[in-house]
Amino acid sequence: MSIEIDRDACVGAGQCVLAAPDVFDQTDDEGISYVLPDAPVTERTSQIADAVDRCPARAISTTV
Repeated sequence: MSIEIDRDACVGAGQCVLAAPDVFDQTDDEGISYVLPDAPVTERTSQIADAVDRCPARAISTTV
């Protein structure tokens, strides 16, 4: 699975971090979300799907 975050669309709501804290984090300065470098993506597919659904800006997308 590949995760993409549209940094221009991200509003920094943090819902992705709440849904999957070991996959997503936010920058300290702007609050923009990003995928953690060593994120256990294949082990957290349901949490990632929840993060995609929770994102108010629809800034997160996944591909298999």
